[in-house]
Amino acid sequence: MKIALETLGCKLNQAETELLAREFIGAGYELVSRVSEADIYVLNTCTVTHTADSKSRHRLRQAHRRNPDALIVATGCYAQRACQELARIDGVNLVINNDEKGQSFRIIEETRAHSPAAHPEKGTGKPAPSAARTRTFINVQDGCNTPCSYCIVPLVRGRETSLPVNEIIAEINHRIADGYQEVVLTGTKIGTYRHDGTDLKGLLERILAETEIKRLRLSSLQPREISTGLLGLWADERLCPHFHLSLQSGSDPVLARMKRRYLTPDYEQAVSLIRENVPDVAITTDVIVGFPGETDEEFEESYRFCQRMEFARIHVFPFSPRSGTEAARMPAQVDAKTKKQRSDSMLTLAEESARNFRRHFSGRTMTVLWEQRTGEGIWSGVTGNYIRVFTRSEEDLSNQLMPAKVA
Repeated sequence: MKIALETLGCKLNQAETELLAREFIGAGYELVSRVSEADIYVLNTCTVTHTADSKSRHRLRQAHRRNPDALIVATGCYAQRACQELARIDGVNLVINNDEKGQSFRIIEETRAHSPAAHPEKGTGKPAPSAARTRTFINVQDGCNTPCSYCIVPLVRGRETSLPVNEIIAEINHRIADGYQEVVLTGTKIGTYRHDGTDLKGLLERILAETEIKRLRLSSLQPREISTGLLGLWADERLCPHFHLSLQSGSDPVLARMKRRYLTPDYEQAVSLIRENVPDVAITTDVIVGFPGETDEEFEESYRFCQRMEFARIHVFPFSPRSGTEAARMPAQVDAKTKKQRSDSMLTLAEESARNFRRHFSGRTMTVLWEQRTGEGIWSGVTGNYIRVFTRSEEDLSNQLMPAKVA
């Protein structure tokens, strides 16, 4: 049997898809990259914005058109929020919500066993040819106890939970044995990681001491989770000098309406602390434009703050009301035209900021994890501080950590 897996949304979703892939491969399935070749297609959905919802519906319909005989499965956050809505899409055979996601392999196997479709012999259990084993995502935490006013994630992910340290270390060692060079720790709020008295700092200390992973990267943190004690761990060069520090707005009144638990001075202090302690660090962020009630002056404040922070990358999102959240019920919703204008303006700043950050490293020799061939003799990889680089080579560079000069 052949299975195709696709992921939309966050790194946590990617981590969960990886775990599912490992289960299917271990059971003898062949992982393929094309829906047209698959007996089973699984889409791990995202519902953080209406655009994410639309992409999920489009992917499911597209999969059915390309392979009407495949068993089509929708799972993830959209499946948790609107199970029946996805089930009504033509061609979708099965919807698995987040509460059942841990049982996805069993549920899919049972559904397939009772399907009238033919059951060919299982394959050899090999990864898709396009899946380079370079970077892998491991979920260490899930859920959120302090929801922001705009965020649907706590409603679809539930309360905070953390995985045991020993399980995480064992999983990392499994991934190392599989050949992975870099592990990315993910979660809804990994800064709140806590299990049996071990916090995020303690978890990182254990991983660095008990594994031989070549690179360790974190997903998103909050400003108040940054401390000198935590940053001291970056003396170990295996920790990537890259922090994704979610901002959402550079205007204090907007942050208050968002129910973020910091203001711009807190954020700026965290950025300064990181830059003081971690050389060559990249700080990336998320920004929402057009939040309910956002005035021209508040948007300008946010724009200027982002400009001053000199981010390595800014992910820009126009506000998308999510049913069931406080922000969806707020008055003074910003019109689509204004959101588009503000989004375009912030995206222009994002491009400028990314160019400026990269320019700081032009001519520097840095260690690159080469990931995949992107063209005839052209290889793509990333530095520890997440600069995307390319080189020409006729040799197979995949999954190699090598020095390279940044152009």
